[in-house]
Amino acid sequence: MDFLEKNINQALYAHEKGRKNMEYSPKSREVGRVLSVARGVAQVQGLGSVRSEELITLGNNIPGMALDLLPDAIGVALLGDNTGLKAGDEAVPSGTVLSVPVGDALIGRIVDPLGNPLDGGPAPETFERRTVESEAPPILMRAPVDTPMASGIKVIDALIPIGRGQRELILGDRQTGKTAIALDIILNQKKGDVVCVYCAIGQRSSSVARGIDTLRNHGAMDYTFVVVVEGDAPSGLQYIAPYAATSMAEYFMAQEGKDVLIVYDDLTRHAQAYRQLSLLMRRPPGREAFPGDIFYIHSRLLERSTRLKPEHGGGTLTALPIVETEAQNISAYIPTNLISITDGQIYLSPVLFQKGILPAIDVGKSVSRVGGRAQPKAYGKVSGDLRLTYSQFQELEAFARFGTRLDQDTRKRIEHGLRVRELLKQDRLSPLTAAQQVVILWAVSLGLLNDIALERIAEVEGYLLTRMEESFESMSRLAQAEPNDEIWGELEKVVMQHIRNWREANAAA
Repeated sequence: MDFLEKNINQALYAHEKGRKNMEYSPKSREVGRVLSVARGVAQVQGLGSVRSEELITLGNNIPGMALDLLPDAIGVALLGDNTGLKAGDEAVPSGTVLSVPVGDALIGRIVDPLGNPLDGGPAPETFERRTVESEAPPILMRAPVDTPMASGIKVIDALIPIGRGQRELILGDRQTGKTAIALDIILNQKKGDVVCVYCAIGQRSSSVARGIDTLRNHGAMDYTFVVVVEGDAPSGLQYIAPYAATSMAEYFMAQEGKDVLIVYDDLTRHAQAYRQLSLLMRRPPGREAFPGDIFYIHSRLLERSTRLKPEHGGGTLTALPIVETEAQNISAYIPTNLISITDGQIYLSPVLFQKGILPAIDVGKSVSRVGGRAQPKAYGKVSGDLRLTYSQFQELEAFARFGTRLDQDTRKRIEHGLRVRELLKQDRLSPLTAAQQVVILWAVSLGLLNDIALERIAEVEGYLLTRMEESFESMSRLAQAEPNDEIWGELEKVVMQHIRNWREANAAA
C-alpha cells in the first residue's frame, strides 16, 4: 500500500511540474481583411492601430504601404504585382514604417525603390536602413550655398551656375535633351568627390538602358547608383521612388558628410502616378484632376536637398528635378509648382533644338537664384556682361527679321551675338573644365572672334584650347582664387597671339 501511494505521489508531482513548465502564453497579432482590389491599390478593413506609411503584407507576400487612414478602412498603395490578390485575403501590418537599405554597397548598383537589385547581382550588403519619408533638415542646420557644382557645360556654368546644395529644375518639351544634360552633369563629376544618384521614374526600359550604358561606358558607375521604376510598375512604387532615392542619398550627406547629386527623371510621371493613386482611393480631384496636396508632396521631397553646417556633417544634397512641358507651356500646373519650389530653372527650347543649337537652353527663360554666389570668381570677369549682351542680341535678331535697315553699331552687335551663340554650342559627352571655359569666354568677350566665319568658330575653339594647355602656365589658377590683373593681362596676350597664329596658318593654307 505504501508502495502504491508512493508511486501515485510521484506521478502527481511529475504532472504538476510538467504543467508548470508548459504554461501557455498566447501572442496576439492584428490581422485585417482585404475589402476590394483595384489597379495598384487595395482597401483593407480591421487594422485599427496601423500608422501612416506603415508597411503591410497582403495576401501572398504582396507589400503595400498605408496611404489613406479612414475611420472604416485603410487605403493601401501596393508596391508589387497584385496578381492573385482578392477580397477576403489577410493583411498583416509590420509595425514599422516603410524603409530602404542604405550604405556604400549601393554605389555602382541598379536597384528598385525597395533596394532590390535589378542588375542581376546579389542584394547589396547594407547594414543600415532609413525611412522613405523623413523630415527635411531645419533651417538652423543649413549653411549658405557657396561651392560650385560644375556641369562642364559652358552655357550652364557661365550663365546659369549651379551650387552644391541647390535645387535646379530642368524643364522642356519631349525630346529636347533634358536627360542628356543631367547625364552630362553626372559624367562631369568623374574626377571629383561627388556621389551621384540617377532616379528614373516611369521611363521606357530602352531609354533607361541607354542612359545606364552611357554612365557605365564612361566610368560614371564608380561613383553613381541608379534607382529605377519602369512605366508599367505599380503606381505606388512610382510614387515612393524619388523619396526612396533621396533617403539613400541622404545617408552619404548626413552620415558621411559627402556631396551628393541626385537627378529625378522625371517628376511629371511621378505626379501622374500620385494622381492615379489618389483617384483610385476616391480623393477629391482638383486642378487637372490632381489632388490638392500635389504641391506638398513635391515640396517635402525637394526641401530635403540642402547644404548642412559643418557641425552637422557639412554634406550637401543637390537636386536636379526634371519636368516635361507640353507645347512650351511652362505655366501648366506641375511645371509652375516646381518652378516656385526650386532655386532656378534650366529651360530647353524645342525651337533651338530644331535649329541645331545644342544644348537647346533658352538663356532668357533660364535662371539660377543661388548658384551665382558659388560661381568661381574668374567667371565674373568674363561672363558678367555676357548674359545681357546675349539677351540684347536675341531681341535685335528678332527685330532684324523684319528687313529693317540696320545701322553699323546694330550690325556689329548682331555679328558678335551670333558668335557668342555659336561658341555656347557644345557636343554631348565633351565637358570642359572651368579654366577652359574662362579662356573661351574671355576670347569672345574681347571680340577676338568677331571677324571669323561662324562655321569655323568650333575649329578656332579647339585650336585655342589645345595651344593654351601647352603654353599658358597659369591655366590651372584661372578657376581657383580670383585672378589678378597680371594674370588677366598675360591671358589676353596669349589668347590674341594664338588667334593671330591661327589666322596666319589658315591664310597660308
